Amino acid sequence: MAEIATLILEFIKCVARPTRSCVDNHRNFKENAKDLGDKLSTLNCKKVDVENQLLNEVCSEKQAKKEVEKWVQDVVKINAEIQDVLKRLHSASYFSRARLGKLARKKIDVLDAILKRGSFPEGLVVDKPAIALPLPVENLEGEDSVKKKIWGYLTGNEVRMIGVCGIGGVGKTTIMKHIHNELLKGSRFDKVIWATVSYPLNVVRLRHEIAEAMNEKLQKDDHDDQRHASKLMHLMGKGKYVLILDDVWERFTLGCVGIPPPTAENGCKLVITSRKVDVCKSLGCEIVKVSPLSKEESLKLFSDKVGSDILQVPEEIWKAMVEECAGLPLAIVVIAGSMKGVTDVHEWRHALKELREHVRATAEGSEDEIFERLKFSYDCLQDSNIQNCFLSCSLYAEDYQISKDDLVEQWIDEGFIKESRSRRAMLDEGRTMLNKLENSCLLEKAYSEDTIKMHDVVRDMALRISPQFMVKACMGLTEIPDECEWTKNLEKVSLMDNEISDIPLNMCPNCPILNTLMLQRNSKLTQIPNCFFANMQGIKLLNLSGTSIESLPHSICNLENLTTLLLQNCTQLKHVPCLAKLKALKKLDLCEAGIEVAPEGIDMLVNLQYLDLRCPELVELPTQILSNLSHLQHLTIYSNSTTLKIKGEEVRGLKKLETFQAELYDLQHFNNYVKSNHFKRLSNYQLVVGQVDCTFNPFINNFSKEISLGEREVGGEDSVVLPNDVEELWINRCRKFRSLSDIYSLQKTTELRRCVVTECEEIGCVVDMVTSSSSFINNLEALYLDKLPNLSVVVNVEGVEATSPHIFSNLKSFGMWRCSRMKRLFPIELLQGLQNLEKIILQDCQQMEEIIGNGIICCGSIMLMNA
Repeated sequence: MAEIATLILEFIKCVARPTRSCVDNHRNFKENAKDLGDKLSTLNCKKVDVENQLLNEVCSEKQAKKEVEKWVQDVVKINAEIQDVLKRLHSASYFSRARLGKLARKKIDVLDAILKRGSFPEGLVVDKPAIALPLPVENLEGEDSVKKKIWGYLTGNEVRMIGVCGIGGVGKTTIMKHIHNELLKGSRFDKVIWATVSYPLNVVRLRHEIAEAMNEKLQKDDHDDQRHASKLMHLMGKGKYVLILDDVWERFTLGCVGIPPPTAENGCKLVITSRKVDVCKSLGCEIVKVSPLSKEESLKLFSDKVGSDILQVPEEIWKAMVEECAGLPLAIVVIAGSMKGVTDVHEWRHALKELREHVRATAEGSEDEIFERLKFSYDCLQDSNIQNCFLSCSLYAEDYQISKDDLVEQWIDEGFIKESRSRRAMLDEGRTMLNKLENSCLLEKAYSEDTIKMHDVVRDMALRISPQFMVKACMGLTEIPDECEWTKNLEKVSLMDNEISDIPLNMCPNCPILNTLMLQRNSKLTQIPNCFFANMQGIKLLNLSGTSIESLPHSICNLENLTTLLLQNCTQLKHVPCLAKLKALKKLDLCEAGIEVAPEGIDMLVNLQYLDLRCPELVELPTQILSNLSHLQHLTIYSNSTTLKIKGEEVRGLKKLETFQAELYDLQHFNNYVKSNHFKRLSNYQLVVGQVDCTFNPFINNFSKEISLGEREVGGEDSVVLPNDVEELWINRCRKFRSLSDIYSLQKTTELRRCVVTECEEIGCVVDMVTSSSSFINNLEALYLDKLPNLSVVVNVEGVEATSPHIFSNLKSFGMWRCSRMKRLFPIELLQGLQNLEKIILQDCQQMEEIIGNGIICCGSIMLMNA
């Protein structure tokens, strides 16, 4: 009997516990539902705070911790789950309350756990690991044994330092580039570092290059040599490195630079490439000699570079030409580039004769052996203008990555490109010349598509051809070369990218035929004595950009042959003397100069073709100055001053103008200018009306035709008149602006690719399909909206019977910031048209509930997604 009673009691306990829990969940149903909603809101607020903090802290050196990324992903995931639970709680029947109340309690516990994980007391970000990118390389022909030997030393334990030696152009750098890229694929070393040393050795620059290769930075204004070396030593000591120093010419000590010596204990390796064996031996390197290619390897490399055209050339001729290259890969590549596209046997026979004459007097194994072979390719250019273009590349520092755009501009400035009716034609001709030099392998591609470089041996050859050049670019000079070095036969002088601080007051070089003087980016240079230019009457191009000069000497006014005066980023420049005597001047660039008044005499420069007056402090421009400059092709004028504005009629008379950037006087002058159709002459324009805040600049693409409207009434029939070929439109703080559909002239545009609308308080929808067509919308590739407090609809389709499935059909990127009333982004009707959308960015849109239809819930945070 007692046993039965005990069993009954245990049964009652088992039933009572869940029954009591069930009753509690039923009784506390509303409280649990409210707690769940509050917890979710707290969690999402925490997520917004974390993401905002990440925006401030993530940079080129820092990245989000994996645990932080996982936490954000978990919050996004739990949001979807909780929204589903809340929806079920909202529609719960009386009998399901206990079960759903229990589920709510469980989810509250989950949210508490996620909230606890979101504290991150040790911060949100960590240092990014050093990521070395593969170097651009040509196919490696031959040299397998050398490559295997170096690789064996790198992977073995006996040799710590390796010296790769051989004459210029034999392939040392190419071999090491291939090995560098192979090392990146493995995990043997923590850091794979490449640095180019060149001549002369600049220890400070080398330290910075090594640090940057590890994704680190050394303080540039810190002149404590020992501290810099110690800092680099510390950075390199974190892990096992292999350091490749390319093109070393001088002896140095590792400790002086800040390189930890490679040892068996730290597992590090050092590789040096050099033309000088004694330099490698001084560091204790194991020497690996790079020899010329074999006959078979040479023939294959040459035929590969010439291409299929070689089949039309008698074998004995082209094989004899290869033999004259003496197995030097650089000579083979460059000479083959010169013969690419040539099929006439007479030209090949003549070329062989010329090549033999070039190399006849050279001693085997000497530097002349490679130089004369390369000079043959230079001679093959034949066109003196292209030859001059090539030689001008040697004015830049060794291994310098030269901007293609800047180089073509320089060729135009130096007169190597024949003057044409249009600037665009000259730019096109410059690019054609550049392509020819690349195709001839005299110039090579650098790390980006926008830059090129000269092989150091090719540059040496160019400088040997041009003894009348003085090139001391990027050599760390603190003083200008002595006057005795400025000889009478000098034609070009390049002292760019140094630290020259002053020029002696009595310095007066006698250089009557000097035509090009490049002093740009000597940031410490503050003054130039008046007598400095007294005996330089032949100067045509003078580049003082990026210096700290406060005034130009009056003697500059006597340089009557001067065609180009470049003063970009001379922020301290306040005074420019009268330029009226410089009748030959075609280009004057004062972009970012510190002047407040335009130089006197500009209106007398009747041959001026290029004028850049984007000067932040400029407050005054003489009236009618532009009407005298009838040859202008490029005109850019802009200032922070509210007084400097251009009237449209001042520009309409410039029949040759192709590029125009300026702030126009007011909306009426802007509209009159557009109605004049002068803009149709332009290949590029950036026109501003009113005060525009352009600090909001996400994911900028550089469109060539841009209009910016600020603090103006832009809607209605009498509003702004836009050019029909505008590609980019900015609208900032404009009044009475409720929709893009209110701008009637916008309906006629055919090229609009990007639109940015910011801080317009009255805009309620971006596009109203009831009042406008969708033609201009369909061309848009990017749409960005920021700080629009009353915006509630992107596209209004209410009342429209059939919505075009192609609305936003070209849209790739959409961004919305600080639009507090937005709840639903795109209606489901637009989904078919968004097939090209790649990126959506949302931030600080607290009420946002839906992205597309009933799709993704954002909860007021940033979302990056692929559509």
